[in-house]
Amino acid sequence: MKWGPRNRWLAAGAVAGIAVVLAAVLAAVLRAARRNGPLSAIGRTRRNLQLAGLGVGLGSSYASASARKLFASAPRRVEIDSALQLRSAEQVAARLGDMKGALMKVGQMASYLDDGLPEPVRQALATLQAGAPPMSADLAAGVVERELGAPPDEIFAEWDPVPIASASIGQVHRALVVDPATGRERAVAVKVQYPGVDTAIESDLRNTELIGMIMRQGFAGLDPSDMVEEIRERLTEEVDYRIEARNQAHFAEYYRDHPYISVPAVMPELSTSRVLVSDLVDGHTWADVLEWDDRERDLAAECLFRFVFRSLYRMHAFNGDPHPGNYLFHGDGRVTFLDFGLVKYFTTAETTTFADMVQAAAVQHDGVRFRRLVEAAGLLPAGMPVETGDVMAYFSQFYEPVATDHTMTWTQQYASTIVRHTFDRSSPIAQYATVPKAFVFIQRINLGLYALLGDLGATGNYRRIAEELWPFANGGPSTPMGRDESRWLDRR
Repeated sequence: MKWGPRNRWLAAGAVAGIAVVLAAVLAAVLRAARRNGPLSAIGRTRRNLQLAGLGVGLGSSYASASARKLFASAPRRVEIDSALQLRSAEQVAARLGDMKGALMKVGQMASYLDDGLPEPVRQALATLQAGAPPMSADLAAGVVERELGAPPDEIFAEWDPVPIASASIGQVHRALVVDPATGRERAVAVKVQYPGVDTAIESDLRNTELIGMIMRQGFAGLDPSDMVEEIRERLTEEVDYRIEARNQAHFAEYYRDHPYISVPAVMPELSTSRVLVSDLVDGHTWADVLEWDDRERDLAAECLFRFVFRSLYRMHAFNGDPHPGNYLFHGDGRVTFLDFGLVKYFTTAETTTFADMVQAAAVQHDGVRFRRLVEAAGLLPAGMPVETGDVMAYFSQFYEPVATDHTMTWTQQYASTIVRHTFDRSSPIAQYATVPKAFVFIQRINLGLYALLGDLGATGNYRRIAEELWPFANGGPSTPMGRDESRWLDRR
């Protein structure tokens, strides 16, 4: 979807569509509460509806302001922005804590996953990607001072009080620091966490059993405990910027001097649990790339694909937030990757399981072996009364782009089909299947990355690219980007 003036105007008027989603969730929870439990569940439901209502009201106000700004003079736009700023920690906790925590994460995910969503709902959810009001300059400066011991204009050689980005749990400011090693000024991005958002998310996560309650209504075999626990652990880590700094430094070191992939260096001496400082990078946005020619979109897609699967199979790590706002593009396939708050590390045994499943389904096309692997991984209990062919058809659809040696084009329709297939309650497999802990964020590849590649309409032989990355294949370079990457590997 391309966001021209008409789309922005429609989005401003369509925020009420979020209410449709919330109403559906509420109905499901109330039905579950009536069937399964005491009235205390309804009390929790009422509380969550109130919290969600805050998010809807805030999103509606911000979208309306965005529409007004389209027609406002420059001074009036400044006035509108100023009126929307959150000026106290209490405001953040009351008006942003819930929206900028779990609700915003869900909204961001839903807004780009399924092209089959009704357009007003999709546009309404998309406002959560970029339509979030910032903290006031004083409030952001206060966070920096508490964390680093001095106001930002003393810590940094230059500090821009106007944020350049607003994310789900923090906002980003430009600054300059003097590099002690060289004595030169260094441009940095300073991510500042919203005060109180960690407490708000912690409060929300106490109610994550509601997620499992909803999911169980449609998928009888689902054991939501692993899923809920994994979500809790990852989101709890995400609010600690010290963990994000370590994740980012790990990825930056692994991809050092890569010809296409770059990760900004972190300044650990200026990073704390609520402030993260790293190199500032300029580049083109996702919206820009969607307007580029076929060659550039193909190269950008190949780089995203290589980054995700090289990280998974070689680093045993997955940056679990394949979101268009987390990339900056530089042309000729070069991409800078941002935001490492949500990273999942896998054991050797887990990545071996992933690779074995790919090999059985996409290379050997061996349904019997694939079923054994699926059952051993805990995705399907052993001995269920379902045909092996149905098991193969249900799970192997995720491997379709790499199942044969051919040139293919990613489409939005394929990405939407995968989403609908994942949540298809009519499948006999869906009545028995569950999602073990190791697989919770792996699904973000299927549901997130594939959606982005579909938006790009990228073309290529992804089977051959995948063979370069699969540990059981170790295929030779199949594209110019692959040859450049091979030379990088030889130098490491």
